[in-house]
Order: sequence, then structure tokens, then C-alpha cells
Amino acid sequence: MCSLTDIEKRYLEKILGMQSGLVLDYTNATFAAFFNRHKIDIHSQRYQTYGASKAKKMRAFWEQESDALVTRVLVEMLASYVATCELNGSKPDHVILDKCQMAVARLSGNSGSANAAETVDSFLHQEFTIANLNKLPVEPQVAIIIADRLDEARNALAAGASLSVIFLCGSVLEGVLLGAAQQQPAQFNQATSSAKTSEGKVKPFHKWSLAQLIDAGHEIGLLELDVKKFSHGLRDFRNYIHPYEQMASRFTPDQHTAKVCFQVLKAALAGLTGSR
Repeated sequence: MCSLTDIEKRYLEKILGMQSGLVLDYTNATFAAFFNRHKIDIHSQRYQTYGASKAKKMRAFWEQESDALVTRVLVEMLASYVATCELNGSKPDHVILDKCQMAVARLSGNSGSANAAETVDSFLHQEFTIANLNKLPVEPQVAIIIADRLDEARNALAAGASLSVIFLCGSVLEGVLLGAAQQQPAQFNQATSSAKTSEGKVKPFHKWSLAQLIDAGHEIGLLELDVKKFSHGLRDFRNYIHPYEQMASRFTPDQHTAKVCFQVLKAALAGLTGSR
């Protein structure tokens, strides 16, 4: 059982939007995927002590798990909250967020934990230069296609075609990570986050999801932690290529969102070419 106090839980529930039974903007599938990265089956009966909503499962998770595990989950979840605010062009509620970060710092025993908002701001204001696309882990012909898509993304950004920018960035990121997996099959296959069948066998790379490619890419050292976190945000937005997904989430991309997604892609490509 973690040592979160009642007051700390109230602040966390507020920032995570749990009053309505939800947790941030997670669907059942993305909620499961998030916890799978922490080796937790959040939809199992173990976490349905109070009911089947995502908020109630989160409360059961807090009640049953250790400070260390809850800390790891909350650090990433608070970063996701800040990243979502940035990508949507809104401002985080820093008053409540600071209270939540203090709670997480206390759990971790490290009162000097970095402020999530400062981490996001620092990432977004970095300059990323992609020195040589030929150094990407893809075939030369694919590198040419990627160069064309980057140019198209820049043109779309200048024209205010925000949704096009997001889709282009998501497609390039997935293509490059797939190429990396094909060039380093042993490392990707042996990663704990590799995509597996119900029998435990590793799937062919073309059947991996972008989320699995991102996690494995980070695990073997191709993507830094900040790039991994923001890449998952880009992945979520890329999924709105399906009109019904966009309608259900009421997602309306703007220029700020497009700029952030392009920044995420540049950071990933800079790291993969060794120029970060």
C-alpha cells in the first residue's frame, strides 16, 4: 500500500480529471497500454475493488501498490498531463500541479525531483538539428522519401495545415523506428517491451504498434527518455487520422500542436542520426 495521504489523493484526482470516472484522456486501450509498460494489468480483477471505471481502478492501484511503483507511474502520468496541455495549446494548472509534484517527490523520497512543467518547457525550447538523413537506420531510398515528407511537413506547417503536419510526423517516426528494428533485430526482439503474441512469441516487426516501437527504441538506447514520452503524445495525436477517433475525443489541432509534434520528430531524428 502506498503512503499517499487523503489530501494528496485529492490533488492528484483533480489534476488527472478523475471526478468523472476517467483518468486524463486515456481510453480503455491506452490506459491498459500505459500500465503494461509498468508490468501492470490495470484491467484485471485485482484493481476492481471499487468498480470498473478507470478512476476507480487508479484508486485501487494506489491502495495496493508500493510507493516506488506508484511514484514511477505518477511521474510519467503527470508528465503526460503537462505534455497534453502543451500540445493542446492550454496552460497546466500549476497550483494543483505543484501540489501533486510535491506528493510524488515525498513518495520517492527526493524533494529535489525536477518540476514536470520545467522539463516540458526545456524540451520544447531546445534546438534539434538533423545533420545527415543518410545516417538514419533506413535504406537510402527510404531516406529520400523521409526527406520529402519532412519538406512537406514544413510546408504544411507554414500553410497552417496542422492536422497534415501531425500525420506526416507520425508516419515518419513509425517508418524510421521500423527501419531501426529491421537493422537491429536482435536488440528489438530481446527488449522486454517487444510485441508478443498470446503465446509469448515476438511478432514480426511489421505487426508492431508505434507504441511498442517507441518503447523498445528507448529501452535499447535509441530514444532518450524525454523523446520517448513526447513521442507517445505524437502517437496519440497521429491516431486521429481516423475521423471517428477525432470526433470522439473532440480533438481540434492548432498551429501550436503542429509545432510541438514537429519538434518531437526532429528530436527523435536528431537522436537516431547521432546529431543530438
